[in-house]
Amino acid sequence: MQEISTLPASAKALQRGNDTHKGHFGSVAVIGGAEGMCGAALLAGRAALLLGAGKVWVGLLDARLSVDILQPELMLSPAETLLSQHQPSHILAGMGMGISPEAWQLLRRCMDTPAPLLLDADALNLIAADTALQAHLARRSAPTVLTPHPSEAARLLGTSTAAVQADRLAAMRALIGRYQCHIVLKGHGTLVGCADELTINRSGNAALSSAGQGDVLSGIIMSLCAQGLALMDAARCGVYLHGRAADDWLATHPAGIGLTASETIILARQALNKALSTISNT
Repeated sequence: MQEISTLPASAKALQRGNDTHKGHFGSVAVIGGAEGMCGAALLAGRAALLLGAGKVWVGLLDARLSVDILQPELMLSPAETLLSQHQPSHILAGMGMGISPEAWQLLRRCMDTPAPLLLDADALNLIAADTALQAHLARRSAPTVLTPHPSEAARLLGTSTAAVQADRLAAMRALIGRYQCHIVLKGHGTLVGCADELTINRSGNAALSSAGQGDVLSGIIMSLCAQGLALMDAARCGVYLHGRAADDWLATHPAGIGLTASETIILARQALNKALSTISNT
């Protein structure tokens, strides 16, 4: 099993020439944000935007919000409208989505698209509880990644969180086998893998134990994928950068207390730019 302790070499493909425009860097749609949970979708959208995606839509189940005041570059719309009127190159779904019938229908529509797809949070809970969704997921031909934390992984496998944590490697292999997707099993030593490849990430620390960090990680991964990395490479690079952001923050906050998900986005962007600058100078 390969270890990730530096930014993977595949990230070199993210370097930009002077003759590019936003159309070269993909479009990302975030589907989520039911009433009281819009922040999760906005965090994912902000992460996708600030890590370099060309365009980012946020499709909200709670359609009352029309603009993100702190990040007006995001294009907000009702989730149904976004999926009906636009064709994003990449989709992530589940952040604050809830498990309502409307959420189920939107998840099914996301699965029907030909776009690379990342599923997290409530999307995973809906899949775990519904064999029809599981079968539909298995029929997808486009690349798909599931990003569960241990409790979500336990629900997907029909077991306990303690069992997942007792043998994370076995749980990872079981998830890959059952769902035939790329998997990011989050936690200390996040595992990233597919049927024939498995890596363990060595960046990160306990400062990431705060709300919204998973939403940010999802946005980072799909942003890197939209910019041209294969989904597996994007997942490995995204997990490393997310952890590296916390490591950099720990240097000035040695107790590791108080890192917010919003801060992590900025730190991850800094880490990516610094790493790519180093690569270009070697």
